[in-house]
Amino acid sequence: MTDNVNKRSRGRPRKFAIDEAIQVGQDLFHEHGYENVSVATLTDAIGITAPSFYTAFGSKGAFFKDALQRYSSTVIPLDRFLIPGKSPLNALGDMLTAAASVYAAHPRRRGCLILEHAKTATTEWGIAAMQLAGDNRNRVVAFLQACDISAPERVADYVAVTMLGLSAAAREGWDEGRLAGVAQTSAAGLGQFIRHDPASSKA
Repeated sequence: MTDNVNKRSRGRPRKFAIDEAIQVGQDLFHEHGYENVSVATLTDAIGITAPSFYTAFGSKGAFFKDALQRYSSTVIPLDRFLIPGKSPLNALGDMLTAAASVYAAHPRRRGCLILEHAKTATTEWGIAAMQLAGDNRNRVVAFLQACDISAPERVADYVAVTMLGLSAAAREGWDEGRLAGVAQTSAAGLGQFIRHDPASSKA
């Protein structure tokens, strides 16, 4: 393992890699849910002591936020899809297709880590997930605005609701093929909406 200095730490560098530790936590949170993963479970899985964990990450809640950010930037990274100049129909359709694949990829980590935790919006961890989901929606809105799509918030809501449905269905056990069919149907509906939008010359 490599040394890695985290902004929360002081003193000697720790003998573990921060990103690898967050990956371990991300997988545990995804598989079991925030409430069912204790600090002891995290430290055992990462291979560090509780004091080292708190020195590195501050708290379980702060660590969870790091895991959410890592999930958002690596599993379905918006930068991979919301490319300036790309057709909004292709960009959003590709994003839905990727979600259908990723949400069903692992038998014990199904659905979206962010969206499933955002359902518990009255909790600290639910609020963190809801805020990140909102930030991602805002990025979709900004992309659509840059594409001169009118009513970009309506289109972003359509995409957000579709992804929420894909996540929930994956959690229920739908396989990738079935989810992909939903993604394709949703993309077709999105295409009709955008093509009938007089401001969507880039679609």
